[in-house]
Amino acid sequence: MKTFALKSGGLLFGLFVLFGLTGCGSYNRLVALEQNVNKKWGDVQSVYQRRADLIPNLVSTVQGAANFEKSTLTDVVNARASVGQVKLDPSKAPTDAAQLEQFQAAQGQLSNALSRLLVVSENYPQLRATEAFQNLQAQLEGTENRISVERNSFNGAVQEYNTALGTFPTNMLNKMFGFAARPFFNAQPGSERAPSVNFGNFGNAPSVPPVATPAATAAATP
Repeated sequence: MKTFALKSGGLLFGLFVLFGLTGCGSYNRLVALEQNVNKKWGDVQSVYQRRADLIPNLVSTVQGAANFEKSTLTDVVNARASVGQVKLDPSKAPTDAAQLEQFQAAQGQLSNALSRLLVVSENYPQLRATEAFQNLQAQLEGTENRISVERNSFNGAVQEYNTALGTFPTNMLNKMFGFAARPFFNAQPGSERAPSVNFGNFGNAPSVPPVATPAATAAATP
C-alpha cells in the first residue's frame, strides 16, 4: 500500500508539474499575442493620425480654388473634428466592441468626406494641376491604402489572439489573469457603394471654418 501511495503521489506530482509548465507556456503565449494585438492597434492609430495631419494642408490648398464647393470642405472639416472626439488608448487595443464601432464610424465618415472632395476636385483642372494638390492627393491615397493594410493586419492579430483564448488549456487562464477578447474591424454598411456628390448648392454654402494646425495654434498662444 505504501509503495502504491508513493507511486500515486509521484504521478500526481508529475501531472501537477506538467500542467504547471503547460499553464506557464500558455500564459506566456497569451501575453505575446496580446502585445502583438496592441502593437498592431498602435500601427492603425498611427496611419489614421497621419491622415488627420494631412487634412489641414489639403483644406488650405483647396480653399484657394475659386468657387470650390464649400459644403464639401465643411464636411471634411466637421468629419475630422468628429474623429478627434473619439478618444481611445493608442497603446492598448479596445476590448469594447461598441467603442471600436464608434471609432470606426467616425473614421468612415472622414473617409467618405475625403472621397467626395477628391471627386468634386475633378471639376477643377487648375486645382488638380497644382503641385501642392497632386502631392497631397498622392499622400492621401497612399495613407488610405496603408490604413487598409494595417486594419487587416490588426484583424489577423486579433483572430490569432481570440482563437488562443478559446483553446484548451489556454481558455482556463482567461478569467484568472484577466485576458479578454478583442473586437475586429468590420466593413462599414454601404462601403461597397461610391459616395454620391450633390452639386445643387455649388459655391453657395457657408464659408468653411479654418482647420487648426500646430503652427497656427502656437502663434495664437500669448
